[in-house]
Amino acid sequence: MGPLARFKVIDLTRVRAGPTAVRHLADWGADVIKIEAPGGDGGLGGERHGPDFQNLHRNKRSLTLNLKAPEGIEILRRLVARADVVVENYRPDVKFRLGVDYETLRKINKRLVYASISGFGQDGPYRDRPGFDQIAQGMGGLMSITGLPGQGPVRVGIPVAELSAGIFAAMGILIALLEREQSGEGQWVQSSLLGAQIAMLDFQAARWTIGHEVPGQAGNNHPTSIPTGVFATADGHINIAASGDDIYRRFCKAVEAPQLIEDPDFATGALRSKNRDRLNEAIEAVIRTRSSAEWIERLNAAGVPCGPIYKMNEVFADPQVKHLGIAREVQHKVLGPVEVIGQAVELSRTPWSVRSATPEPGEHTDEILRELGYGAAELDALRGGKVV
Repeated sequence: MGPLARFKVIDLTRVRAGPTAVRHLADWGADVIKIEAPGGDGGLGGERHGPDFQNLHRNKRSLTLNLKAPEGIEILRRLVARADVVVENYRPDVKFRLGVDYETLRKINKRLVYASISGFGQDGPYRDRPGFDQIAQGMGGLMSITGLPGQGPVRVGIPVAELSAGIFAAMGILIALLEREQSGEGQWVQSSLLGAQIAMLDFQAARWTIGHEVPGQAGNNHPTSIPTGVFATADGHINIAASGDDIYRRFCKAVEAPQLIEDPDFATGALRSKNRDRLNEAIEAVIRTRSSAEWIERLNAAGVPCGPIYKMNEVFADPQVKHLGIAREVQHKVLGPVEVIGQAVELSRTPWSVRSATPEPGEHTDEILRELGYGAAELDALRGGKVV
């Protein structure tokens, strides 16, 4: 099932960035075997039956395995011999200590695509530092451009560095699998929280690297495209994006404020940016006169980007969000029906899917080991030795 169904993925990851990468592969059909410690991985990414853990690990099979035992490493080596991909997010030195690094495993399977996700990279002066999303947000510059002017550093409300490091790793894995079709060999894919965070800065980073400008906090204003921001209405707040001369003129006509077109201080994008505070005050004086719903209908009808600012429950009640089908229900053996958050990209012929809920620890241990050729007596011995 799914376009990646022919690929077998060994998941050695914990917490978020690594599981995020693997989740993308699993949703598109890859056969993912999640390797967990014999006690399970609950607590590494939230409580096992909590929302975070359940959302991260759907569509996987769980094999409990003690990688500190020689028998556990032997089982992993057998899995690697049949695998297409291994993903890990240990601190860089741990994989070498366990003997599960790329150079060691490629001797077993030269076609292996091996992906590593770390805080700061696999080498360099910060190689051995522990990685955490908020640390990467700070070092990557994101916290310096987030929040109201003069407020001081503000973290973003999602773990953007970890999530994007996982997405970039998944992209790298897919690129390596495509390249393998030509070369016949796998390779080592690497991503880091710090590198991913800097890449996600995009135009804000380029303002420095190309323009030698140090961006600051802009609050709810867009840093360069004015007017774009949050405006108070008669009953709440809405987002309006009316930058660019054509859209700005449409906006002014839609809100019946021709004076905002005629004012010479607002005649160009550069002038609107320079005089943003006075412009925003003038816009808000108009927007406060009607309800959010009225403005959203009127401005969208005029071709001016505009939308509500939802709480999370309101997001999933929106008819367009329901139409997109990004929340999918799956049946969990303990929790019953749960909804997880799916993919943001669709293919016309080969869709993604949520086929199974996050497994219980070791739920598929016997099944997977039988696939490797282990018999009942061997399984009993492995359990007796606390290898699985």
